[in-house]
Amino acid sequence: MPAEVAEVATQAVAAGGSLLSDKNAFVAATMVFGSVMPAFAIGWISSKAMEAIGRNPEAASKIQTALVLTVAFAEAIAIYSLVVALIIKFV
Repeated sequence: MPAEVAEVATQAVAAGGSLLSDKNAFVAATMVFGSVMPAFAIGWISSKAMEAIGRNPEAASKIQTALVLTVAFAEAIAIYSLVVALIIKFV
């Protein structure tokens, strides 16, 4: 994979353009950051929710409700990054 990225960069520079003019690189970066960061956030949110449930099992239903809501918001960020990537790709 890194060899392919280097090849694309070499071709872009050789064609007289810069690496910043390659839309596919921006689409890839948007999708990478837009999927990896929410994944880490969901893992961290879930970890903290499980710790809270472990400390106070009686509050599990309230914690789970908040957990589902925050995970949905974190997942929405990933969907927004997909939309932004598609806009970059096709506009």
